[in-house]
Amino acid sequence: MSPSATKQKISLKRISHVYYTHKNLDAAHQFYLDFGFSPVQKTEDKIYYRGYGTEPFVVCAMKGDEDKFGGTGWAVDSLEDLELATSLPNATPIEDSDAPGGGKKVTFYEPIDNCPWHLVYGQDAVEMTETFPELAYNFPTSKNRPVNKQQRFKKGPAPVHKLGHFGLCVTDFKKAYEFYLANFNLKPSDIVYEPSSGKDVTTFLHLDRGSEWVDHHTFFFFQGPKFHVHHSSFEIFDFDIQMLGHNWLQEKGYQNCWGVGRHVMGSQIFDYWFDPSKFIMEHYVDGDLVNDETPINRKATTEAQLHVWGPDVPPTFLL
Repeated sequence: MSPSATKQKISLKRISHVYYTHKNLDAAHQFYLDFGFSPVQKTEDKIYYRGYGTEPFVVCAMKGDEDKFGGTGWAVDSLEDLELATSLPNATPIEDSDAPGGGKKVTFYEPIDNCPWHLVYGQDAVEMTETFPELAYNFPTSKNRPVNKQQRFKKGPAPVHKLGHFGLCVTDFKKAYEFYLANFNLKPSDIVYEPSSGKDVTTFLHLDRGSEWVDHHTFFFFQGPKFHVHHSSFEIFDFDIQMLGHNWLQEKGYQNCWGVGRHVMGSQIFDYWFDPSKFIMEHYVDGDLVNDETPINRKATTEAQLHVWGPDVPPTFLL
């Protein structure tokens, strides 16, 4: 597959936020608090949540008649990028955003499965609300923590830093791949193919920002019979925070989807949970970084590609 290299692409700066509609917004709200989000703005039918990083919000939860994914938000590099976006399928005109951070926005619906994408320019960043110490670890032959210093932690939710990536099940992999790579500065880090047919069925895409170091993937999708969001993934500080968050959610009675374990592609330590509406939300730490020198990897699909340690892949994860 080789989407046109001559077409001017919309330059995505970072993934910013996701939207979810819930029939039971109160239950979703409690989960979001226990997951590590902080509410920043509330209207009659919406609640916006932030992490402790500089994004003005990372999740918007909306009340509705059905549980539904409402798309993802991306910050773009310029107003020109928004103008380019107005020519995409079913795109809105450029409008003022009334969400935290403000700015200008365009919403369009991709042509394969009609999923909304929300592009924003000129959002105001916010100040970080928390900092965490980078802990010194003692190894068998390398002792980094001074004498009489201890590791001590406080039980509670795992504070979210930022939205790292999200994933979709799409109904036509080839068309989705061509659309996203032709219109945006997205580049595959990994492509996974089905051995029996040789057809590509999954890809992990990063933002192509030249020599700048970026996350291994900010968007992934795979082929399936029915379109749906697979999960949204949020970075937290370190493995201790991750396990504290895992235990907190477990003690609160939420349903674990899969984890804790270590991925192969991207290397993240993962922990997936079902929210009360059965959407999958992930905490992750320690992901790989890539840039324009990183080669594209193509490999056959196997369960061994999904994780190197942790629980077996549950059937509910691969739906």
